[in-house]
Amino acid sequence: MKKTYAYNHQPINFDFAQTIERFFVEEIPLFKFLDKGSNLILKIKKSDMSTFKLINVISKATQLEHRDIGYAGLKDKNATTIQYISIPREYEKDVIKNLTTQKIEILEKRYSKFPIKVGQLKGNRFSIILHNVDKESKESIEKVAKDMTQKGIPNYYGYQRFGEDSKSYEQGKEIAHSGKKLKGAKEKLLVSAYQSFQFNSWLSERISISKIVSKNSVEDASKILNYPLELVKELAKQPHFFKLFIGDDMKDYPYGKSFYLQDFKRASKDFISHKSSPTGLLIGYKVKRALSDAGQLEEPFDDNELYALKGDRRFAWIFPEDLSFQYNQIEEKLTIDFYLPKGAYATTFLEEISKKSLK
Repeated sequence: MKKTYAYNHQPINFDFAQTIERFFVEEIPLFKFLDKGSNLILKIKKSDMSTFKLINVISKATQLEHRDIGYAGLKDKNATTIQYISIPREYEKDVIKNLTTQKIEILEKRYSKFPIKVGQLKGNRFSIILHNVDKESKESIEKVAKDMTQKGIPNYYGYQRFGEDSKSYEQGKEIAHSGKKLKGAKEKLLVSAYQSFQFNSWLSERISISKIVSKNSVEDASKILNYPLELVKELAKQPHFFKLFIGDDMKDYPYGKSFYLQDFKRASKDFISHKSSPTGLLIGYKVKRALSDAGQLEEPFDDNELYALKGDRRFAWIFPEDLSFQYNQIEEKLTIDFYLPKGAYATTFLEEISKKSLK
């Protein structure tokens, strides 16, 4: 899959492996849970177990149907993760008694009037241990990562989205074009992979355009892109690397209302101050499209034959937060901690640093 990196530094070498010993992630709930209500909220620490597997284990422990077990987001198997699960309160004794696997630890329990639903998540806090990081690489990683907290990063979907062979989106496209109703979570996941592939392709193209504007004179960029000179002048004036276009679907960051870009000056000011960010299309039959110039750039990555999912908009650009480091010079290990909004991939953040795929 083509992926254009945004930053201009030289590639930085380090050893990354997504394992339960080196990759840690904790969900940050969208809101605080109260200690009253008909739903039990479990804060669960798990390792070497996907979210779907966790739900299956809880289902067996309680005899609940999968649909009665709530979760906010999916977490990878190859990691140590903390996430929140909801079940009806009357099954509390069953889950405490029968959830005996060593891969699962219940850290806290709360109660809520409402079950957890997919997407009810503020973000995730990551802690990742990188190996073979010499002192020079450590300093380079820290410098680039700190720069990224200020300027942000492209919100690509990570390689985890596309299966072992990185081609699950091809199956998803076939299923989406079959016109049949989706059967089960697997087919929905495959079609979602196709959505994600189209989004990544669009984002890569927008970054390529931004790099051409940033690296060349206005006259040269106009010729390379075949854009009117006046348009390129307006793009070049924008202080942020990622260039905005009239008609971009913008959204208050990190969550809030969306609106179409009409005023370059105001939108650029809000974007660079992390108040708003452009969104990209997740294709579907019922979703807003970008307008005007931005709509023309989005159109090649749209698909009017996808009726299987409603579609959505996804932030194209995000801003990492709460960055910190711990370095063991003797063992050449660097632990990097950071926070990303929901739906963002830690591996995408690391790949922008390394300038290569980490799969």
